[in-house]
Amino acid sequence: MRIPCSRNIKFLVLIPGGWLLCFLIPRLGILNPYVQLVFIYVGINIILATSLNLINGYMGEFSVGHAGFMAVGAYISSLLTVRVIPASWNPYLFPFALVAGGMGAGLVGLIVAVPSFKTRGDYLAIVTLAFNMIVKSVIENIEAIGGPRGLLGMQKMTTLPWVFFWTVVSIWIIRNFVYSNFGRGVLSIREDEIAGELMGVNTRRVKLLGFVISSFFAGIAGGLFAHNLQFINPRVFDILKSTDILIMVYLGGVGSIAGSIIGAGIYTLLLEYLRFLKEWRMVLMPLLLVFLMLFRPRGIMGLREFKGFVPQYYLSAVELWLARRKKEDVAPSH
Repeated sequence: MRIPCSRNIKFLVLIPGGWLLCFLIPRLGILNPYVQLVFIYVGINIILATSLNLINGYMGEFSVGHAGFMAVGAYISSLLTVRVIPASWNPYLFPFALVAGGMGAGLVGLIVAVPSFKTRGDYLAIVTLAFNMIVKSVIENIEAIGGPRGLLGMQKMTTLPWVFFWTVVSIWIIRNFVYSNFGRGVLSIREDEIAGELMGVNTRRVKLLGFVISSFFAGIAGGLFAHNLQFINPRVFDILKSTDILIMVYLGGVGSIAGSIIGAGIYTLLLEYLRFLKEWRMVLMPLLLVFLMLFRPRGIMGLREFKGFVPQYYLSAVELWLARRKKEDVAPSH
């Protein structure tokens, strides 16, 4: 007899165990600082890829301005820890600064969501591309936050435990959103927005929620990135950064949380492995996106998911539906 909650028990053991391991790795020197840094970037990129996949994969839109939301979160959280919160309080209030950066990015995402009501596909890509350029230009022209020179002075507060925590939180919230009633509405927009509206889906509300959640976690990732690098400037968040996130999403697979994890992991490790190519690796990576669109547009896990990420009630409903279909197929016809 299968125990329905066995998967939940596994996650309840694995997640605290992973978080504890993140504390022990630096304390016991299990991995050298460089490898720890790579794992931190893997976690940040998983948050970015998963949040963008909500829009580009599950909703079926095409946003290319994710780095703009990341920039908003990075600058808000950095300004709070550098100029507002006393340095001695930073370790305690760091999560609040991250959440504030995420909320700021979510508010901007709400504003960007409005044009998406009447635009889709290539047109939305143009809107989000313009948004990315606007954010970069605005930051470059505000001398109070460093302008084109950038902002520095952040303490290094991004650690393996914090990255692990926010990675788990982002995956858990986006997974629950996708398999909620609103998530079904997100999928209806991808398949046929007009048909979804005719079936009673409030597509405007669904789009607003999708964009806000996606941009919120992009802002969280930006705050973690800033407090790991300890220096940010507008050029870090240009269209090339958005292209990096796009490659992770389409490499791993659209409409798949597991795909986002795989794509972010492979891409981050590949960038490190190809570091000897210097500037040429930044030519190779966009070429990878071109080949993906030509030969495997859905990516490694496109529209597929690991069973562990699918809620038990959803699996049970699918199994019940399949059993009914099978019974109807074998039933004798009169």
